[in-house]
Amino acid sequence: MTSNASPVLTVQGLRVEIPTRHGTLLALDDVSFSISAGETLGFVGESGAGKSLTGMAILGLLEPPGRVASGEIRLGDRRIDQLPQRDMRHVRGKQIGAVFQDPLMSLNPLLRIGDQLVETIRTHLRVSREDAVQRALSLMREVGIPAPEARFNAYPHQFSGGMRQRIVIALGLCAEPRLVVADEPTTALDVSIQAQVLQLLRKLCRENGTSMLLVTHDMGVIAETADRVAVMYAGRIVEIGPVEDVIRAPMHPYTRGLMGAIPSLDRVTGPLAQIDGAMPRLNARPPGCAFNPRCSSATDQCRAEIPRLKTYRHRQVACWVATVEQETA
Repeated sequence: MTSNASPVLTVQGLRVEIPTRHGTLLALDDVSFSISAGETLGFVGESGAGKSLTGMAILGLLEPPGRVASGEIRLGDRRIDQLPQRDMRHVRGKQIGAVFQDPLMSLNPLLRIGDQLVETIRTHLRVSREDAVQRALSLMREVGIPAPEARFNAYPHQFSGGMRQRIVIALGLCAEPRLVVADEPTTALDVSIQAQVLQLLRKLCRENGTSMLLVTHDMGVIAETADRVAVMYAGRIVEIGPVEDVIRAPMHPYTRGLMGAIPSLDRVTGPLAQIDGAMPRLNARPPGCAFNPRCSSATDQCRAEIPRLKTYRHRQVACWVATVEQETA
């Protein structure tokens, strides 16, 4: 789902650095993308690629000494990366919701579920306590909590993992934000209920016209949930485009490797493809394209120059080899 209106979120040239005793580490480098109204953009890649860090930068929750060194983050027409924390707290929750992977970390174990919902609602919306209670009960019904009146005064430990995550989704959406950052929202759940929670999150976002940044390492989740996908490697976006295009015809060698590692019902025998090697540490990135030591198609140019995102029809890819292939075609 896309829109011709101005994007809900625009990230341009985002660079995140982490100062250390041994020098400054570059965690995110020249990350640029946008999300339209009602659109779900998936971020996928291996652990350490920078997916969650991108989400934390947008939420203004980078852990010190990590910092946004350059670039811009805009919510609509408003720049938010330079806001003081006091102002950012009003943006976070009201205009940007968050759903994290571990509900026990998102919920206060000492407060009743109903009180946490009511407090969040009243923090961001000008409503009476009675109205907030009714809204909280309505949200609990929407996210599939059975008998919400009976569970309203229960504590987090009295809910199952799936039910806790549904409450976290209700908290993330209770102030009707324009954007939700969902960071591995189903990782801590049983496989049997992951699909239910994802369907619920997508359904609620669609009904409310809420955009979503979905961070995951699971390409299957992206295929089922996202409209577009951004593939990250070593702190950079290497390919971004419509989900169907990227899955059916990946252009970057890393994206091809990710797709080749997914089991297929059509391929009954034979081993799965694998990407040899490992993602480089922040202090040991190779010159040129960071993926070149693991890429069988790497050229001298790949080992010397960092490729920038280049547009091909409806998608962008940062790869010297893909550039040659497209120009030849």
